[in-house]
Amino acid sequence: MQWLATDQGFPLRDIPLLRMGLHDGLRQLAIASLLVLLVWALRAAATDPATRRERLAVLGGVLLSLLAVNLLKLRSLTSCPWDLIEFGGRARYVSHWVWGMPDGGAGRCFPGGHASSALAFVALAMPGLTRGRRSGWAWLGAVLLAGAVAGGAQTLRGAHYPSHTLWTLVVCLGSAIVAWTVLVHRPWLPAGRG
Repeated sequence: MQWLATDQGFPLRDIPLLRMGLHDGLRQLAIASLLVLLVWALRAAATDPATRRERLAVLGGVLLSLLAVNLLKLRSLTSCPWDLIEFGGRARYVSHWVWGMPDGGAGRCFPGGHASSALAFVALAMPGLTRGRRSGWAWLGAVLLAGAVAGGAQTLRGAHYPSHTLWTLVVCLGSAIVAWTVLVHRPWLPAGRG
């Protein structure tokens, strides 16, 4: 982060492309995408029993990802890089792994919430990946690219460390796997009953 900032802060923090385009614009696109996903999943749930569980699992994976990231952020005492003393703020650096130790700043910066607006959609890859289809890899690639753009924009602005974006991916991928396992795979049922 020292390469991106001075003791006066992050010069790219309020650049319109990063702030309005890649922050605000991507958030609005994510909300619209979530609404489309909701209609897609609920329509199938009502009319197509063959894909009902899978579509609900994709929707569940996205929603679980967003919930998990937001709950972690609510409990996190880690402040954003732009809040650090080294960059003109009032917080001192404390690793995000040191839970329960305040850094003197606002906290609630770990993991990367903005990156989750893209990375939560990793659940879209589950149907294709579990069947070995190229569509799964295509969805995964698109989501990873969108997450890298969203997380990268926030890193350039000083809002998150790159590691926050990587941990957001881990949380979102884990949430997608849990939703898929619970709603589709259901390993607790005897064979042939799923």
